[in-house]
Amino acid sequence: MKISKEHFGFLPDTREAFLFTLENVNGVTMQISNYGGTIISLMVPDKNGKLADVVPGLPTWQEWLENPHYYNCIVGRVCNRIGGATFSIDGIEYKVSANQDGYQLHGGFNGFQHKLWEANIFKNKNEAGIELHYLSIAGEEGFPGNLQVKATYSLNTKNEIKIDFSAITDQVTPVNLTNHAYFNLGGEGSGTIYKTQLMICADSYTLTDSNSIPTGELSPVAGTPFDFREPQEIGARINQLYKGYDNNFVLRNQSGNLALAARAYDPQSGRMLELFTTEPGVQLYTSNWFDGKVKGKFDKVYENHTAFCLETQHYPDSMNQPEFPDVILRPGEEYHSTTVWKFSAH
Repeated sequence: MKISKEHFGFLPDTREAFLFTLENVNGVTMQISNYGGTIISLMVPDKNGKLADVVPGLPTWQEWLENPHYYNCIVGRVCNRIGGATFSIDGIEYKVSANQDGYQLHGGFNGFQHKLWEANIFKNKNEAGIELHYLSIAGEEGFPGNLQVKATYSLNTKNEIKIDFSAITDQVTPVNLTNHAYFNLGGEGSGTIYKTQLMICADSYTLTDSNSIPTGELSPVAGTPFDFREPQEIGARINQLYKGYDNNFVLRNQSGNLALAARAYDPQSGRMLELFTTEPGVQLYTSNWFDGKVKGKFDKVYENHTAFCLETQHYPDSMNQPEFPDVILRPGEEYHSTTVWKFSAH
């Protein structure tokens, strides 16, 4: 295992962001910045051993500073959507920043993806990683409580990347963290993900309104474009939807233990991604708003449906949906979430 650290860029307030490179014996190489806990590149071998970067991204530090599509970063304090940008806890109403059409998306205007995290590296024979820390102060984006967050990324010799989140608070607050990684298993910029075969361990999904805010209802996937119980090409039914997939799937595993949630396979390259998580939900998003105006890391234009996300999470707007899994963290409790990406080639 190898790990290194180098300069990445300076924030407007002159603080320095770093780039950390993790590499295993199989050539899998992940670059992460402590700015937003963002994965800058992820090199993975195909069935012939050829390496390609399987996550889209941006060519310059200045563009990473803005990161308009949440490329591969930590999103929080609450990922996904908070309907009306309001919620109540113990009879007290809280208003958070409404950065998207009257609701909050992915933590607000200046969420965790725009924060510089403290970073420590670690390494042993079979694993290398980075431990990130951030203190989200009370009132940030409207959230109550001082939230101490730890995010640990590690790569091992089995081509597994593990993302661990933990948090504690001094006041009751909602917490729902994820990494908003985009994937194209054929290599970033290699075209659409229509031929990618996807399986999701879910029998139902959360119904939403026109703003993609959950109604509180769960609907069976059977007989719909959302049925990925058996492997299906992502492109097979995508044209039945408004722009593409942007939906939360209710995973069968609701135990809080690590379990298989999804599997994606690119038949041309042979790359497979297996996703394991302790979370009860996963959001499938198919880069529906890539408009061809963004040029990626290697000067390739990103069009619609050229990458997919599998964002492990508690359900969107859970604090406003009493039947959904609880996202409220109280003093004396500790939030935990683990997700593993396992790569192979066949």
